[in-house]
Amino acid sequence: MDNLPPLNGLRAFDAAGRRLSFRAAADELGVTQGAVAQHVRQLEAQLEITLFERVPKGLELTLAGRSYHARVEEAFAILRSATAELKPEPDKVLVSVTPTFASKWLIPNLPDFAKPHPQVDLRILATEKVSSFQSDGIDLSVRQGSPPFGASLQATLLFRQEVIAVAAPALVGAAPLPLEGARLTQLPMIHDTHDLWPRFLARTGGTSTPLRGLRLSQTALAIDAAIAGQGVALVSRFLVANDIAAGRLVQVAQAGDVGGHDFYLLRRRSAARREAVRLVLRWLLSQSDDAGA
Repeated sequence: MDNLPPLNGLRAFDAAGRRLSFRAAADELGVTQGAVAQHVRQLEAQLEITLFERVPKGLELTLAGRSYHARVEEAFAILRSATAELKPEPDKVLVSVTPTFASKWLIPNLPDFAKPHPQVDLRILATEKVSSFQSDGIDLSVRQGSPPFGASLQATLLFRQEVIAVAAPALVGAAPLPLEGARLTQLPMIHDTHDLWPRFLARTGGTSTPLRGLRLSQTALAIDAAIAGQGVALVSRFLVANDIAAGRLVQVAQAGDVGGHDFYLLRRRSAARREAVRLVLRWLLSQSDDAGA
């Protein structure tokens, strides 16, 4: 930190470098022209480098000054952006979800919320990592797991993990459904990181080590592969409800309880103080499995 120039000197240099005028820089910063000139002189003295050439029409950056200004301007832009994201914005709501939840449920259903609430600046952070409510500025989060999630967090059940086996209609043809036992294992199986097939097959009395199948890193990719006719995928029912309704997928077997975790809506206990957060929270809860209970 001892090597960093004073902030006032850097601010004066940044403004003067953009305006190429001490007077214009002073107007931008709300100080006197003499103060800007003094800050720049002190910065040049500390750096032992001439940053500006004084010319009749104003200022010109030296070669070293031009290079330094580009970096200083970039640093201030980063600081402004970071500060803007940190400052509370009444209508901004940041929701952290997994990529699969975002692409297969949230985005397809989002128009139902966005149309009646155009004033809400809804931002989606799709990540497999567990986001920090404090450092990442998260307002709401949807995660798969089992309570408790932390003393400071309030968890509400959103969707139960009802796993079903799905495939493209062309893959099963005219075969009577549901498929069971050998008829099901004759089809290629699509695996994701949850690896539910061994438990499902063991529960139904078949082998617990499926030999064939495509292995993918995300459930969303497994669903896409199933739609493309590449095999049978085990997925949560609510994630493929739209695809089944549209005829892109058919349910070929009921998996039931295979040890998966339900989906919970998480929030800090003070999160719903802002109206925008309350609107998003209310909408998400209205879509939950218990909404009609």
